[in-house]
Amino acid sequence: MPKDYYQVLGVSKGATKENIKKAYHQLARKFHPDNKETGDESKFKEISEAYYTLSDDKRRAEYDAYGSVFSGAQGGGANRGGFPFGSGGFGSAGFDLGDIFEDFFGGVAGSGNWRGGFRSGTPRGRDISIDIDVSFAEGAYGVERTVLLAKTTKCTVCSGTGGEPGTGTKTCVPCNGQGRFHETRSTVLGTITSVRECDECKGEGKVPNETCHECRGMGVLRRQEEITIRIPAGIEDGSVIREPGTGEAVLKGTPGDLYVRVHVARHPYFRRDGNDLVMNLNIKLTDALLGATYPVHALDGSVLKVKIPAGVGLNEKLRVKGKGVPLEGGRKGDLLVKLNVNLPSNLSERTKELIEKLRKEGI
Repeated sequence: MPKDYYQVLGVSKGATKENIKKAYHQLARKFHPDNKETGDESKFKEISEAYYTLSDDKRRAEYDAYGSVFSGAQGGGANRGGFPFGSGGFGSAGFDLGDIFEDFFGGVAGSGNWRGGFRSGTPRGRDISIDIDVSFAEGAYGVERTVLLAKTTKCTVCSGTGGEPGTGTKTCVPCNGQGRFHETRSTVLGTITSVRECDECKGEGKVPNETCHECRGMGVLRRQEEITIRIPAGIEDGSVIREPGTGEAVLKGTPGDLYVRVHVARHPYFRRDGNDLVMNLNIKLTDALLGATYPVHALDGSVLKVKIPAGVGLNEKLRVKGKGVPLEGGRKGDLLVKLNVNLPSNLSERTKELIEKLRKEGI
């Protein structure tokens, strides 16, 4: 009877790939043969076989349908399910154990068939996210805001090196200037060489002769820093601005980024339609019939004279060029004035007589 791989990993049949991966990592750490307390080689192979099958959409579909896997099979016998742990060894069919190597050996493989190779990189500081509120006009025309952030920044005395300026460096004693330690171990996976970065010199191989008096050798300090953020014209409510390198600093690494979420306030009578501004204008019935000129306050503070043509229709929109949201190249959108005709109520007898005459004339 075929194994129930879902039961092996302790997940349901509807589990997501992320949940399957999480369950596998937990069990792999527990039953790995190098774990002196709970290590179990046969159990480790069993959960690895289950993960190999369920982590791939095609293999999982075949397993769900037939209780076995046909794609990628290595031959007959006990390995009919296609699990690549036959004579080729772990990973011989492309099963990437990089995450497990990372959990047990610090993220470095020195031999065997692991395709991940040596993982190294410059440390990176954490990202920061903040929220900024702007008015409707500021969102339309753009604005600069200065914010005060309490964050880790590079030490200005030692420029982030951690050493007292002018004192030079010396060879790191613990790693003998190598910057890392190599450890070779024999496991069921074969001979594994793990590489661990030296904690003393952070992989540099050298340390300062004297530590910086300001940051005490840390290279970074936590302090308040003023950041000027340029909010572009026409930004939409909820938009996010990324400020590269303005996040948390880290010793001998690159700082993270600052993410600014912009909240644009509503306006009492303007709204946006792309790069156009839209507003409502209430006019009298007689002005709609005979025409008139109305003063209108634009968003930029100017006063416009909007001419209402005679016989204008209900809910008609008048377009005022160049009074909308700024566009690239110095151009601007338009202002759309939506006309609302106020119909009179409580008519006097005289007014009713006049309207009745207009009706008799077919108006």
